[in-house]
Amino acid sequence: MTTALSIEADPYILPLPEPDSPVVMDRWISADNTHPNSRYSDDIWSLGPLTDNPGDSIHKINLGKCPATLRSEVRRVMWILINGELRPTYIRERGFQNRTRDGVLTMRDNILQWLKFARWLDRQGVSQLSDCTTDHWKAYAAKIASSGCGRGHALAILRWLSDLWAFDQLSVSPCGVTRPPWEDEGIDDYLPAETGGAGGENKTEPLDPTVIGPLLTWSIRLVEDFSEDILAAWDERRRMHAQVKAAKTTREGLAALKSYLLPLINSGEPLPATVSRLHGVTLAHHYVAAVTGCSRTQVQSIVARLGIYRLAAQRPGPSPMQVPVTGRIEGRPWREFMDYEETPILVRHLATAAAIVILYLTGLRPQEARSLRSGCCPDPQPNPDGSMPRHLIRSHHYKNVRDSDGHHVSAGEERAVPWVAITPVVNAIRVLERIVPKGELLFSSTHHDIVGQRKHHGALKRSTLDRRVEALVSWINQEAPAQGLPAQQVPEDPHGNLGLSRLRRTLAWHIARRPGGLVALAIQYGHMRTALDARTSTGYGSRERRGFHGELDVETALAAAQTAARLRDATAAGEKISGPAARRAIVGATSMPTFEGALTTPKAAAKFLERDGLVLFDNPDAFLICAFKRDTALCDPDPGATAPNQFACQLGCGNAIRTDSHARAAREHADRLDAKADNVPQPLGNRLHRTADRFRALADAHDAAAQTAEEAIA
Repeated sequence: MTTALSIEADPYILPLPEPDSPVVMDRWISADNTHPNSRYSDDIWSLGPLTDNPGDSIHKINLGKCPATLRSEVRRVMWILINGELRPTYIRERGFQNRTRDGVLTMRDNILQWLKFARWLDRQGVSQLSDCTTDHWKAYAAKIASSGCGRGHALAILRWLSDLWAFDQLSVSPCGVTRPPWEDEGIDDYLPAETGGAGGENKTEPLDPTVIGPLLTWSIRLVEDFSEDILAAWDERRRMHAQVKAAKTTREGLAALKSYLLPLINSGEPLPATVSRLHGVTLAHHYVAAVTGCSRTQVQSIVARLGIYRLAAQRPGPSPMQVPVTGRIEGRPWREFMDYEETPILVRHLATAAAIVILYLTGLRPQEARSLRSGCCPDPQPNPDGSMPRHLIRSHHYKNVRDSDGHHVSAGEERAVPWVAITPVVNAIRVLERIVPKGELLFSSTHHDIVGQRKHHGALKRSTLDRRVEALVSWINQEAPAQGLPAQQVPEDPHGNLGLSRLRRTLAWHIARRPGGLVALAIQYGHMRTALDARTSTGYGSRERRGFHGELDVETALAAAQTAARLRDATAAGEKISGPAARRAIVGATSMPTFEGALTTPKAAAKFLERDGLVLFDNPDAFLICAFKRDTALCDPDPGATAPNQFACQLGCGNAIRTDSHARAAREHADRLDAKADNVPQPLGNRLHRTADRFRALADAHDAAAQTAEEAIA
């Protein structure tokens, strides 16, 4: 009766669980979650019922790591943590901002700290949580402060330890955990001193340009030049493998096997070989069975009888398949033939290359990319004027996703603003869609387990993909010299392994500096800069070595400086210029500092971009250069913006200028639209003709008003 009254009077109080009670209550398990639920009395608790993100691992808690004397009490508070909600007053007092329930990773880290604390208490002779005194709390806090961890990590640990007390209060029968002293005295005095680094930094280092250059080159090469050969070889290999599985032991098969093997053995030629865990280098049994039509049992029998294990190890050779090679590298075929034994390795490298292309050229977080599914990037329908919209990627995001009650949502939610995909990204997605079935995760663990084909949970995990990136780099560094391209090897990065999370921190610098580079404009500038220019994003606002804003500024400044240099060279070569901002553009181009190295620091780049009205941005899609001035811009730039919103470029803007080259390009585009209009239904064709006429009108207006640079500044 007392228990029932307590629960009814306070909805935050939870009852005592029974030995067979589920570790995760039904109310916290989503309808689509199928992970098994542990029982309260188990010593291993799975957090799978709380895990809906396909890219997350299934974390488990081992209660065997808790001292036996404290295990019963710690088990009870852990169960409350997993199933309870912190009181709103506790959250409000500590400024936790709507944190009523944490996500799985935070729960796991919290519990691991409790287990460490329990082991420390046990060494102090404490056998009940209620015997933990203020002196114990202070001694343990001092131990954390002197451990060498940063102030931010120490703060997180002490807050998790406070949760041990806070969640104990939510049990109908509390263990009596004492209140930590920093809850009354303030937490600052219990933390290590500041080290001088900015708080909330992301210290992930971007990849060195000498690394990302060849890595991206080879990744795009695999996706765009070699993928047809690799996937055709993969289809043929699977066909051959299925043939071997279905093959019967026949006399005809044995005769074909002998006719194939004996001449190779007697001639001393290489034998098709593979690497076996049991035998090392040995005969490629499956391949030999497939090409001869015999059964695998017959191959094993003749290999053992004739001692071919030893011969194959001495004379290892390839396993060529009858698949045409169409891919080229430097104008020549990249393979003489597709190899049966090499194909699974190539498929794995191809998928890894696709991941690199997607992550680097969109800015997706690894966990967002791992949740992509086949069909996430459909081909768009043409616009009414005949132009093609950008490809868009629909995906989920997970960071800081909470429901209206403040509960962490493990499944994330669909991102309100889709990611823009340029052609290499679309190609990478199409490759992955050929590897996995329709509707499946693009990085499905099951379908990317190329050899084993085991039934794994969800998507490839981050650690697996990181290892595959390193394997791809090793392959590239063997392939490049073999192809006569030693300069295209991937050097060691000065900051260590090439984790996928570092790709998001690595701006597409070489694309950003191309005029109208779609990655720079649509992703880095159109998306990131909109969010980041106000300097409100704490995740990317600064980094100890190089601020993320600073890197954006550097790439923007370099792109603008190259635009100015091209304009200066064009006018010097006799090209004429028109537009309301012509004079400013010429002044901006001629007053541009010589910047050999000068714009490669964030401070110098930011100063360069602050020259409102004199910074030039090429927009070839609109056939103009923007001499960006905030007050006269019609593209609705954010307050304090130092770059235009180039996808919102408006006719009649006072910042626009055109050169003879822009006028010629506009006319050529108009001719292409007219040619297209002749091959489409009349209503669409009429719209294309009207659009073409508008581009010609722009070119005519330029021709009528064009001046030399000297005339423009006179």
